[in-house]
Amino acid sequence: MESSSESVILITLDSCRFDSFRKAKAPNLKSIGPLHCAQAPSYFTYGSHAAIWMGFTPGLTNSKQPWLNPKAGKLFRMANAGFIGDTSDGIKLTGPNIIEGFRRSGYRTIGTGAVGWFDPSTETGAILGDPFDDFFYPGNTWSLKKQLMWIEEMSSRQSYSKPVFIFLNIGETHVPYWHEDAEWAREPSPCIPFGGKQCSRRKSRRQQIKCIEWVDEQVKTLIKRYSSDTIIMCADHGDCWGEDGLWEHGVSHWATLTVPLLMRVKGIPVINNPK
Repeated sequence: MESSSESVILITLDSCRFDSFRKAKAPNLKSIGPLHCAQAPSYFTYGSHAAIWMGFTPGLTNSKQPWLNPKAGKLFRMANAGFIGDTSDGIKLTGPNIIEGFRRSGYRTIGTGAVGWFDPSTETGAILGDPFDDFFYPGNTWSLKKQLMWIEEMSSRQSYSKPVFIFLNIGETHVPYWHEDAEWAREPSPCIPFGGKQCSRRKSRRQQIKCIEWVDEQVKTLIKRYSSDTIIMCADHGDCWGEDGLWEHGVSHWATLTVPLLMRVKGIPVINNPK
């Protein structure tokens, strides 16, 4: 399927720490644009994605550059959704969220979420997934291959006219930091809430980095196909690995709020230009 500069791809690496992503060998993901150290809008999946649905993507708090700092100007600018900031650029949308906004703008909206917050059988999961024309929940957090096959099937349908908005939440970087055919056992997780003897910062770091590198190879085709379009890749939050005695996420801490962010708008990488 050919692409155009109008399509928009949003990828969230669930629970991915900034330091893990920076260290990982991920040439395909890192080809999107420069790596920015950003602050997530929340410290758990639902909170961050609900914020992103309103245009509040992770941002650089020390920057006054629109898009990289949503307070200065949002790439996805919803009408009547908080402080407007710079109004000269960005994608102007109307409606209750960006997904409906893209639909009203003539986009086909396709979404798939790996973690339980996207489970459509639950009332909370339905809130995040319902706005899409088509949504797929694979049933566990380590099904990226199934998710990508589903995206390929949906986006190749003749009834899908361009442009498209594609959302992909990836779960392999979420605890227990495991991917299909990994060389280590899926359980026990090296990171659990409140810690414990099984918790290990070293194992958590090693396994999450390995998962990022595995994910990078899987999404190679998707990124290449839409390289001339708009792609945002970020984490929704990070994890604590023993910092201040904390483990996992769901707590407000620099480790859960510091995330990777890469942006490419209509084929052009977004670079931080401090003034």
